[in-house]
Amino acid sequence: MVSIRSGWRIAQTGLACALITATASARSDARDSEEIYRERLAVFLKDPGNLPYEPTEPLVGAQNWKPLPKISLARSALSPGSVEKARAYAELMNSSAFMVWHDGKLVSQWYAPGVTEKTPITSKSLSKPLTALAVGRALALGKIRSIDQSIADFIPRAKGTPKERITIRYLLDMRSGMLDQGFSAEPEHPYNRVLLDENFGEKIIDLYPMPHEPGKHYSYANAPSDTIAMVIEGATGMRYGDWVGREVLLPLGAQGGTIWVGKLGGLAHSGCCSTMPADTYLRFAVLLLQDGVWNGKRLLPEGYVAEMRKGTEANPNFGLGIWLGSPYRQRRPFGAPGMLGPQVLHSEPFLDPDLFMFDGNSNQQVAISPRHRLIVLRVGATPPAPKNGSPEWDNAFLPNTLIQGLRQ
Repeated sequence: MVSIRSGWRIAQTGLACALITATASARSDARDSEEIYRERLAVFLKDPGNLPYEPTEPLVGAQNWKPLPKISLARSALSPGSVEKARAYAELMNSSAFMVWHDGKLVSQWYAPGVTEKTPITSKSLSKPLTALAVGRALALGKIRSIDQSIADFIPRAKGTPKERITIRYLLDMRSGMLDQGFSAEPEHPYNRVLLDENFGEKIIDLYPMPHEPGKHYSYANAPSDTIAMVIEGATGMRYGDWVGREVLLPLGAQGGTIWVGKLGGLAHSGCCSTMPADTYLRFAVLLLQDGVWNGKRLLPEGYVAEMRKGTEANPNFGLGIWLGSPYRQRRPFGAPGMLGPQVLHSEPFLDPDLFMFDGNSNQQVAISPRHRLIVLRVGATPPAPKNGSPEWDNAFLPNTLIQGLRQ
């Protein structure tokens, strides 16, 4: 949930995969994992808000990428004034990319200087809805029977432990019972081990506390989402990044990027901070708006998107990896209701009460309006703090501005 320093050009072949594995093995022999952990921790504690997401591996997407179908603004159902108002707001808010999709066509896109439609942009928690897509593909292909299966069916290390009571559903809707996201400067605190250790997946199972009964308490954290990578690997026999590339990105014709790993050849951080172009995040949203169907092919099981869009008693505003616009809350936290932490402003209710969204740290937002078949995306750096009359970031501004601009 902090920013990446650099991306890299994507190129992966079978030889590259073999080299990654060989490099990882040699590196493990040369350096002690504990030494690497201590070095990472020292860097993190100097500037917790700007952890370099390293190492990374290629996240392979479509090799012959083609842009989404477009329509000119003049021929679209959106008023030019509403689109310009939304674009100007996105630019004011330190955005790297702004995109508007309506009823099957890309209506508008804008990129900050130095950014293009192919530039990888850090996902922050936009990686969390991607975990739900990865699980949905595993369900569609029969690799997972149900999201109500125990994670111990796929993670042998969890058998016989309290985490055996966690289901895949509880990972996706943040009711795992695991500890809320937090911060500690203590080297041995589980917060740090599950973030920075080369073998962070083992630490999640062995060390990360479970202060709550699974299914009873909403506890937003990266650890539950990172556990999805272990579930996918146990269910499919493939590494998480390879599964995402083959079963999510390629069917969508989406560009790839990079994925953060504990060590080269090791487990991926599935809950945070992969990098991909803005167009890729938009395609994830289009897939959900189309009920899991892409170009006439069903990629997600029938009814799965509807399941994703159900809140829980513990948090009515969070479904399976996605945020729900209703019920309305002017200030909505990421963490458990009542806990301290950032509270995202919604100045007014969404004009589509069925709106749902991807929402990540630094106000990465992909808002999806089923009623109006409208998607608006904003990704980039943290918006500026309000001062001298400048506005605060408002989650309702972009979608409501565009919905108001729809010509009847």
